[in-house]
Amino acid sequence: MKNNDIIITVYGAQQICASCVGAPGSKDTYEWLQAAIARKFVDDDFQFEYVDIDHPPDNDQKQNFVQKIWDDELLYPVVLVNEEIVAEGVTMLKKGLSGIGKPRGGHAGNRKMTQATEGVGYSETSHTF
Repeated sequence: MKNNDIIITVYGAQQICASCVGAPGSKDTYEWLQAAIARKFVDDDFQFEYVDIDHPPDNDQKQNFVQKIWDDELLYPVVLVNEEIVAEGVTMLKKGLSGIGKPRGGHAGNRKMTQATEGVGYSETSHTF
């Protein structure tokens, strides 16, 4: 991993959160964010990680975070960008991309998406999955 890579982590479970009935599942949200980010930030370096809260990895930091979800402090799926929470529960594109900031690549579409996530006017930002 390079120092300037962006790490996007989604914590979730196969079962949909009771507060998110009718919303996409955690794994769907994870895959949707991967696709959306790949389309909008083609020149940037991203790493994606999915953490199954029913079977967390043998990592104290991740297990502690999972415990917060089980203690009802957070709704899943929880989306983190570089270990900072940017969305929980029903994830909208604008929220899911909010921690990314300005793209480093020179793709014109990147700048358009960045401007849209900072303000209003980009129709895709107002839709859930």
